Amino acid sequence: MVKAAKPADLRAKTPDELQARLVELKREQLNLRFQQATGQTESQSRVRVVRREIARIKTIAAQNAKTVAGAQTSAANA
Repeated sequence: MVKAAKPADLRAKTPDELQARLVELKREQLNLRFQQATGQTESQSRVRVVRREIARIKTIAAQNAKTVAGAQTSAANA
């Protein structure tokens, strides 16, 4: 089982790496949902971990986008 990534580790990744990890986690979340629906889920806690890591990645991606947009705006105003 893969542990959730720490926010500092996620912030060090490029936007492409974050997007790839997000796609991977969404695929895992879909599989976990199917397992849950059929009663085959081995670990209920993994569902929560995956959901929270998806939120963490989306938050960091939004923060990165906001930082880049702010830097471009301040450069344009200068």
